[in-house]
Order: sequence, then C-alpha cells, then structure tokens
Amino acid sequence: MEDTYKTIEVKAEGLYKEKGSKFISYAYPIKTEEEAKEIMHALKKEFYDARHHCYAYRLGPKGETYRMNDDGEPSSTAGRPIYGQLLSFEVTNILVAVIRYFGGTKLGVSGLINAYQDATADALKQATIVEKTVDIHYNVTFGYTMLNDVMKVVKDEQPTIVKQEFDNSCAIQMCIRKSRAEVLEKKLRNIEGLNLDIIE
Repeated sequence: MEDTYKTIEVKAEGLYKEKGSKFISYAYPIKTEEEAKEIMHALKKEFYDARHHCYAYRLGPKGETYRMNDDGEPSSTAGRPIYGQLLSFEVTNILVAVIRYFGGTKLGVSGLINAYQDATADALKQATIVEKTVDIHYNVTFGYTMLNDVMKVVKDEQPTIVKQEFDNSCAIQMCIRKSRAEVLEKKLRNIEGLNLDIIE
C-alpha cells in the first residue's frame, strides 16, 4: 500500500530572468485550498506593482486536488508549466506562485512556458523535499481501569501520541501510518468499553 508522499519542508524562493522580465517564484508547503488563497492574496498585496501573479497547487497524498491560474498570461503559458514542474518533482501539498515583472519585450508562447517552468524549477531546487507518511488520526476514550490494556497496544504498535489525558476517564489522540492502521484499530476495538473515533 502506497502511504507516503513528497512535499517541501519550508518556503523556498527562486528566480528567472529573460529579456528584462523578472519571474520571482515562491514555493510553500500547504495543507488546504484556503491556505493557498490566503498566500496568493498576501502576495498580490506585497507585489501590487507586478504584471502577473500566476500559480499552481497540488493537495492530497496523490495530488488529487489541484488548480492552476495564468492570471492574464496567454492560456496555459503560466499555470500549466508551473503545475507540470510539481508533477516532475513529484511533490504535493504545495503551492508555487510566480510573480512576473514585465520587462517591455514579449517572450512569445514558448518563451513564457520556459520562463514559468524554469522559475518554478529554481524554487523547487532550493526547497528541502521531504517524504511524509499518510497518517490516520484517532481519538481513543476509555475508563481508567483499561489503561494497561491500551498502553500495551500502544507499546506493541508504536503509534504517535499527539495528546493524552489520564483521569477517571482517559483520552488519547494518536496517529499511525495508513499501512499499519488496520492492526492498531483491530487491537483497540478488542478492548471492551473503549471508544475509537477516526479524526479527519
């Protein structure tokens, strides 16, 4: 089962220049479409005097959610080449924005495609690409008397503990990579009286 994906650790920056035009690229790790919108809004404010603010993003372990935007450049000369680089580098949960300052000379369709591709590639080459696992998150609640049983499962299966509270009633938030989730779930569900909820 494929339960890993590649993304970037922190924001990275790149640059491409052609015939006076400047293409400044930024790559951001993101988790939601909302984040992408907020970043683009901030970039448009910061680079208010730029001619174009083009972008593409991919979300989800397999990049199932994606979007590209040419922001006034000829159709498919900006957003698509940016997106193409995200596919080439096999990264997801990422937004790449390319800010263009026009230099007075038109670059033509192939010139633009190259410029947006190279600017994106430059940012991605500067980025730290990391492999992450697709994790399933659980909320487990149980009575104090079951604590030993629960901790034995935790010790055997080694999920990551996100948060825990032990009192008369106990709660643990944990996560584990998808390929190992079934075994963990089965063992926890075998403990009588324990509640197990999957958190999205």
